[in-house]
Amino acid sequence: MGTFCSIIRFENIYELKRLCHWGPIIALSVIAICSAMAIIDAVLWYWPLDTTGGSINFIMLINWTIMILYNYFNAMFVGPGYVPVGWKPMDHHCPWINNCCGFQNHASFTLFLLLAPLGCIHAAFIFVMTMYTQLYNRVSFGWSSVKIDMSAARRDPRPIIPFELSAFAASLFALGLALGTTLAVGMLFVIQMKIILRNKTSIESWIEEKAKDRIQYYQTKEAFVFPYDLGSKWDNFKQVFTWSGNPEGDGLEWPIREGCHQYSLTIEQLKQKADKRVRSVRYQAIEDYNGACCPVTKDGERIRGWFPRKCVEKCLYDSESDQLLDGEKKAR
Repeated sequence: MGTFCSIIRFENIYELKRLCHWGPIIALSVIAICSAMAIIDAVLWYWPLDTTGGSINFIMLINWTIMILYNYFNAMFVGPGYVPVGWKPMDHHCPWINNCCGFQNHASFTLFLLLAPLGCIHAAFIFVMTMYTQLYNRVSFGWSSVKIDMSAARRDPRPIIPFELSAFAASLFALGLALGTTLAVGMLFVIQMKIILRNKTSIESWIEEKAKDRIQYYQTKEAFVFPYDLGSKWDNFKQVFTWSGNPEGDGLEWPIREGCHQYSLTIEQLKQKADKRVRSVRYQAIEDYNGACCPVTKDGERIRGWFPRKCVEKCLYDSESDQLLDGEKKAR
């Protein structure tokens, strides 16, 4: 362990808890499977170790594995460092590109969401046709049985690499990945196109919905108009996609609808926050609990909006207004 600690830089042994997370578990599993299969294939079938080239190839495979694990563990335990003073909150962070999606890369991200399903559809077609053509002469369906003639693989013309059971399994697995990616990423592309054509993010749609509820609840008879929807889907589309590839504007000030201004949405948000403060109920935490282990063990009377239930209690005293809450007497 001492040698490991001297090679991989981390402050204390407790940093190893970072490995107990689905991200590192999946990443290390992929590294282990790919490395092990590459080494096994190279030693058994590709390039024997009794040759000079086979030995060099084997050493290179081991070297790749060591360098990958070394840099992976250093990235995990050393971390990104500390943010500078005045650092602003991130935009919409996407774990799949490991970056934020915002003003400069929204068009590229949306094109990726379009091209990925198209490429997967093409790949899925190739997988299906490959399995069909390779199995066509092997499989015969009877009334009550299915027969597989493996001698068909030895007929001319034979492929350079025989399409055996492992190749079929790999193609079938890849087909599942392609179809799953097409559905998942395709749905995300549809969502992004709705956002672009309305020029309205998901959070902004939520703000607009709350604005309508607030106006209806208080009967203020005011009309809220979303300022960034230019009224035309084509005009909204051109705000993201341009012939130059660069989005219009500077990302700070945006084209707005007639009758609105740059702070129309901000004013509505302030109204909603003020309304939320009026209707809010204060609670105080009575127990330090992070919820990482068995949160269902925290039973007791349920407090709306809080889980687990025993970690908070209703405040009887408002420190801001220096007044008692719910008619309770303050103990001196």
